[in-house]
Amino acid sequence: MNRDLQLALELADAADEITMKAFRSSSLGVRTKSDQSPVTEADEAVERMIRASLERERAGDGILGEEFGVSGDSARRWVLDPIDATKNFIRGIPVFGTLIALEEQGRITVGVVSAPAMARRWWASAGGGAFRNGELLQVSRVASIEEAYLSSYALTEPYLTLARRSARACAFSDFWAHMLVAEGALDVAVEPRLAPWDMAPLQIIVEEAGGRFTDVQGNARYDGGSGLSTNGLLHDAVVEALR
Repeated sequence: MNRDLQLALELADAADEITMKAFRSSSLGVRTKSDQSPVTEADEAVERMIRASLERERAGDGILGEEFGVSGDSARRWVLDPIDATKNFIRGIPVFGTLIALEEQGRITVGVVSAPAMARRWWASAGGGAFRNGELLQVSRVASIEEAYLSSYALTEPYLTLARRSARACAFSDFWAHMLVAEGALDVAVEPRLAPWDMAPLQIIVEEAGGRFTDVQGNARYDGGSGLSTNGLLHDAVVEALR
């Protein structure tokens, strides 16, 4: 296995221990950040742990994390979301996860999404395929929007128009919708507002499963402020529909 992927999986193991000890704890500390989003003691503990481990194991690599920002300026950079879906985590909803990605020369080469309360973990490395709990993933072959299962929580046009065209519209937010695209259970997942750390590992997992991940304008990037995952066959049609 790719050594960086192996490290990312080990970091996810350690993160899972922290988050599951804190999940549904009556003593969980929560505060509001300057952007009015919540953060817990567990968010900060996970990111501190991963940063300390990377400083030992990959000295010289840069880091971009949701809670503690940017460190280093290397062409190799780890992108971290210690707990994606913190609001779910706070309310005891099991759909939350730790997101870890490695970017090299502007390209994501390793991605891990670990959702311990769901007993699911997804991972991928460049050229190595995408997996969920060890099972190789493959996107669907649905070729029309009218037959597609789509996830979006946006309540504005043209997202609503796209949802009405689809065979079934759902609202699986955060990482889970995009992982369902990688699994072939959904055909499209679109979110109009996302941060880079929300998307970095999603991109490579979806792509290694045979799909496409871009921003909603169709640019193949994880830092464009929005996220669109499809099985690839539907991608251009969805981009066009969202213009």
